[in-house]
Amino acid sequence: MMRLADLIVQFEPELLQRHGQRLLPSHHQALAALKTCRTRFAPHMLAACSGCHTQRCLPHSCGHRACPHCQHFESQAWLQRQLKALVPATYFLITFTLPAQLRALAWAHQRVLYEALMRCAWDTLNTFSQNDKQLLGTPGALAVLHTHNRQLGFHPHVHVCMPAAALNARERLWRTKVKLGKTPGSAQPARGGYLFSHKALGKVFAAKVQAALQAAGLKLPADCPAQWVVDCKAVGDGQAALRYLGRYLYRGVISEKDILRCKDGLLTFRYRNAQSGKSATRTLPGADFLWLLLQHVLPKGFVRARNFGFLHHNSRRSLRLLQVLHLRPSAQSAAPTPPTPPPTSPPRPVWRCACGGAMVILRRRLRPDAVPPCAAPQTERPGKAGPVEASKH
Repeated sequence: MMRLADLIVQFEPELLQRHGQRLLPSHHQALAALKTCRTRFAPHMLAACSGCHTQRCLPHSCGHRACPHCQHFESQAWLQRQLKALVPATYFLITFTLPAQLRALAWAHQRVLYEALMRCAWDTLNTFSQNDKQLLGTPGALAVLHTHNRQLGFHPHVHVCMPAAALNARERLWRTKVKLGKTPGSAQPARGGYLFSHKALGKVFAAKVQAALQAAGLKLPADCPAQWVVDCKAVGDGQAALRYLGRYLYRGVISEKDILRCKDGLLTFRYRNAQSGKSATRTLPGADFLWLLLQHVLPKGFVRARNFGFLHHNSRRSLRLLQVLHLRPSAQSAAPTPPTPPPTSPPRPVWRCACGGAMVILRRRLRPDAVPPCAAPQTERPGKAGPVEASKH
């Protein structure tokens, strides 16, 4: 397996020569963080074993959200929080895609375009839910921004995981549109049903985004299409969709195991072909590969995943009430059917010594040249969840 840090060291000079004028400050910060993540050049932490009192020094992780090594614990904790918020309804995965004609504008004004995509996707679904005769209320939704396709090209789109349900706070009504059934002979939820027309969603979404961009003072290209692509499909109880969305939320857009080889300045990586469903490879110069990765570094402080409607954290009480009321016995049954218990938040992994004792952190953020001579250096990379991770970038 090839390390991303080694590739940055090897190809960064060529990257700066070929694409230096296009790099943003956030890109330089990402390169600096990923290049030193958990290496001997990173700040170190000093720890002592609670059993044998042996001291160890370990380099810090960078904590950057584009790093394939960092924030595994945060990713799992986020997924468990979303799974706990599941409601008894059929879930749909709606994908809002920015047309190719607007990608250059999106790259030049990333924060404005990304914010418009997230906000207008929610506004579109909320409008349809309020006007739908079977819902007539405010839906709940989880929106996640992705900027890449399977070949790592620049392809901004928003995935929205949304139950076919709505809450009318004024009338105190909870309505669902598609029943969550079971597949015959299987314990898995059935996937099917109809939420909204994807063509109607695309038309309204396009109008809302174009209006938002014009209000921000941006000029739309003349060849901007009137009909935008929106995909809407049922995904059962939503668990599989949430795991898919969380896969690239914190840990970059590619795993190091998919970087196959690097020879004569050319790098080959593996991806999954969307049409055939089989693995395929792409080969390109190493500097261009780094440039592909950097295109998906979001502006500093931009929130990639957002909850809306009754799934927003401000509606936590209403959500808990809905989940409790769902357990009430109905008139036809003497007792409610207990649902699958929600998953518990994973505990943070414990860093253990070779003797089995827990390591206690004594000092953090030590310069590499300030490591105490009595501490045995340990520069190898820890497992997926390192003992300490730096703050997010």
